[in-house]
Amino acid sequence: MVAIAFYSITGQTKRFIDKTQLEAHQISDAKPKFDMGQKYILIVPAYQDFMMDSVVNFLTYKDNKKNIIGIIGCGNRNFNDLFAQTAKKIAATLKVPILYLLEFSGTSEDVKNVRKIVHDLSTDESTKKIQKPKELRGNISFLSDFRD
Repeated sequence: MVAIAFYSITGQTKRFIDKTQLEAHQISDAKPKFDMGQKYILIVPAYQDFMMDSVVNFLTYKDNKKNIIGIIGCGNRNFNDLFAQTAKKIAATLKVPILYLLEFSGTSEDVKNVRKIVHDLSTDESTKKIQKPKELRGNISFLSDFRD
């Protein structure tokens, strides 16, 4: 099974992970440096860059940047272009695909779709075969404090 790492500030992203019943590593503010040690999907909420320091620290630890194979973004569609902004920024910065976008803690359809993506990637399906979200449009600014 492909590994999953996620970050949750308000608990929405964690609620989604719980619904999927998939095993996942939660990135913590207290100890963000964790070596995934394998290929993984990152699931992140949408917040301002300064609130994502723990995710940046996680990504820049050991080979985590090299091992990420895709991103799933969470957010609120009422924020228009800012919807899933963190996922868009990390994807553009690291040149990895956004595999899926969902709102708040996701619907049962989101759970089904993400479980399928994880299953497909776990059976060596390429991320190129995953249908990308239609909502990826507009300007994407890079994380202002993304460290190498």
